[in-house]
Amino acid sequence: MFDWTLAWNILPTLLRAFGVTVQATLLGMSVAVCLGLLLAVLRRSSSAWLSWPSAWIVEFIRSTPLLVQIYFFFYVLPNLGVSWPPFLTGVAALGLHYSAYTSEVYRAGIDSVPRGQWEAAIALNLSPYRTFRSIILPQAIPPILPALGNYLVAMFKDTPLLAAITVNELLQSAKLIGAERFRYLEPLTMVGLLFLVASLASAHFIRILEARVAAR
Repeated sequence: MFDWTLAWNILPTLLRAFGVTVQATLLGMSVAVCLGLLLAVLRRSSSAWLSWPSAWIVEFIRSTPLLVQIYFFFYVLPNLGVSWPPFLTGVAALGLHYSAYTSEVYRAGIDSVPRGQWEAAIALNLSPYRTFRSIILPQAIPPILPALGNYLVAMFKDTPLLAAITVNELLQSAKLIGAERFRYLEPLTMVGLLFLVASLASAHFIRILEARVAAR
């Protein structure tokens, strides 16, 4: 039987761990959104010295598991002189991994902008930076918002992998509670509900954002 008393007792601990999960997701997504845009721009560069390395980086990241990348960041990079705290390492790994996917989303959105928009900017003698910022991106971003929202939800559900490098996120806390009290039904059930609530809230936020961008 479900023990409601135990559930209420462990709720504060799970909520603290839930805060860690939310922070890791938001920070990781911020890295992925910014780095993904940079990779997309570099991949579309006319210079092979920029386009080829960026394309190789994207394909390499997408072709290797996230857990392997997390382990590499945490256990291998310190041997090369790069040592970060577990939480920061997890955020960097999540952001880098998902930046490869968001870069492809950006690239699809940019490629969907009609060629005439680029030609009109050239005819108006606009700089490449202003063309990209004021003309191309405002037209490329709205169609790709649903895809970026999907990756936000996916990243949120991938945060339990950070337990492999000792980050005390939501699922890890539930496992520790279960091992301590010899009851897994209550903590794991509550973890599932918290993940569900957060995923639905994220999806709702993305829909609101889509509506506002479309209205503009």
